[in-house]
Formats: sequence, C-alpha cells, structure tokens
Amino acid sequence: MSQMRQIEPDPDGYPVRGLATTYRTGHRLDLHAHPWAQLVYAVSGVMQVETPHAAWLVPPTRAIWLPPRMPHAIEMRGVVAMRTLYLTPVDPEGRLAHCRALEVAPLLRELILHIVGLGMLREGDLEHERLGGVLIDLLAQDKTPPLDLPLPKDARARGLAERILANPGDEATLADLARGSGASLRTLQRLFLAETGLPLEPWRCRARMQQGVVALSAGASVTAAALESGYQSPSAFIAAFKRAFGTTPGRYRPA
Repeated sequence: MSQMRQIEPDPDGYPVRGLATTYRTGHRLDLHAHPWAQLVYAVSGVMQVETPHAAWLVPPTRAIWLPPRMPHAIEMRGVVAMRTLYLTPVDPEGRLAHCRALEVAPLLRELILHIVGLGMLREGDLEHERLGGVLIDLLAQDKTPPLDLPLPKDARARGLAERILANPGDEATLADLARGSGASLRTLQRLFLAETGLPLEPWRCRARMQQGVVALSAGASVTAAALESGYQSPSAFIAAFKRAFGTTPGRYRPA
C-alpha cells in the first residue's frame, strides 16, 4: 500500500502532475487539502470522497473534481488503483470553481492515463500545452448529472448520514436508523431539509442511486444492482434511476 505524497506546485512550470497509487480496501486518507486542484480518479475499485459539505461514491466510470484548497477525505472500498491528477488550471471563466462529479468518457480516461504515464506536463512544451488545454476543456464541458450528497452539519444528522452512506442498501426504516442518534426522527427530518436542501427520504434515495451506479459499473445486472441499492423491484429501481439520471441503468454497465 502506497501513501499519497504531498506535491507542492512547481513554480518552474509544471501545471499538471500525475500520480499512480494503489490502496488496500478500507484505507482512508483523512481530511486534508492541497494548494492545487485535484482530479480524483481510479481505474479500479470504488472510492468514497467527502468534503465538509458533500459526499460521493466514485466508481471507475466517474471522477471527482476538487478545486484548490478544498478539504477532502477519501475512503477505499475494494482495492483502489488511483490515477489522480494535480493541476494549477488556467480557467479564467471560472468553469472549474466548484466540486463536482465527472463522467469519465473513453477520451478523458485515456488522456488521464497518458498524462499519468508522462508524469507531468511541462509549460513551454507545445505538445504538453495542447494536452493540458484539451484536459481543461473536457473537465469544464462535462454535463454529468449532479448526484452529490450534501452533508448536514449538525452532529446528530451527520451521524445518520454516515450510517446511510456506509450501507445505502440497508432495508432498515428511517425510524430504526434514527435510534441512538440523540434526536427524534422528526427533528432529523427537519435538520436534513434545513442543512442539505433535501428531505431525508430523497437524500437516502440519492445515496441508493450512487450505490446503484457503483454496482452497475462493476458489471452487476440491473436486478443485482437494484437489490444492492435497497430496491426489491427492478422496475422501481429503473424508474428511480431514470428520474435521477435521465437514462436507464444499462447506460452505466461496462460494454
């Protein structure tokens, strides 16, 4: 298992650096921040990426964009082959100012792997500058439907959110999950709506959709992904999936 290195931005002109690292299942990179932006991607395994305000489950079909100095933590679910990029992006239009999930289409995937193979892109090298420009354009133009999970600040509601994230497909009722949280279900429902902008039940449904994408990306059938996400009926899962993504679950299965 490799440890993430702390790489300071290079004043001599290395605007993009790549890093290949493998982590064992269960390994966690605790909350930290970099003075540069980061594209968090893994060619295999699933990551749970958290910032102070949101969380994502990230299969190999997706990546997370983190702007500079954004605190984040990453937990590995399965052996994770991370291929991450650190950037000092030139983006005068501010298109990359916020955290978000990105769908990793084949072109973006190959570009990430190519840059990681090079190690870094050098300023003043015309070929490298063209690669960097394509990378920024692909990241900025991405139209991935948002499926981040805004996280509540209240410790009681945050504890419930973390229990749901640990096992999104758990069939326990919300009342059961709320027991021991130090607050009534009604209070937790009020806190989720006030602090995340989502009622508790839709928040849980979004967590289940994240789990569905993870399962489908690993090759699970639609029926298996439905069960893993807490849906007893594939038809109910498909309907919820269409509402969340505007497409069918089959879109996320490997070709």
